[in-house]
Amino acid sequence: MLGPFGLRNPIDKRRTHDDDHHVTADLTYLLRSVVDDVELSKLHHDAFESDQPEILPWRDRLEAHSLTWVQAFDAGRLVGFVNVAWDGGAHAFVLDTIVERERRHQGIGTELIRRAAATSQEAGCTWLHVDFEPHLEDFYLGSGGFRSTPAGLLRLVH
Repeated sequence: MLGPFGLRNPIDKRRTHDDDHHVTADLTYLLRSVVDDVELSKLHHDAFESDQPEILPWRDRLEAHSLTWVQAFDAGRLVGFVNVAWDGGAHAFVLDTIVERERRHQGIGTELIRRAAATSQEAGCTWLHVDFEPHLEDFYLGSGGFRSTPAGLLRLVH
């Protein structure tokens, strides 16, 4: 099914072609594939050092609100994830870029972002936004390819 600008719509659930499955250096990257709620919640908990792991309904949330998501697997084990939400038009937003602690600084996060950006561009998005904590600046503004811009943030829960 064609989406914006005559491009293939990444939301089309019928996309099951080989281009959704990529293997790089013993890692497998899957685009919009089935998500294991327990596995992703554990990876998220470990990455963000939450006090208590909460099993979130990732599958339902991703299907409802995301342009795409990319998962990285090593021998079938989830080692990386990124989610891209969007406004249905020109703007996409990177959320929850996660790489397992032992696998960081090996290019997995960079590859997750690269694939997320390519899919966002395919969908007709003009902008890919990200916000991040200061300790992640080198990643996002370096290998992630983002540039710094002024932005605002309002904390809604204290």
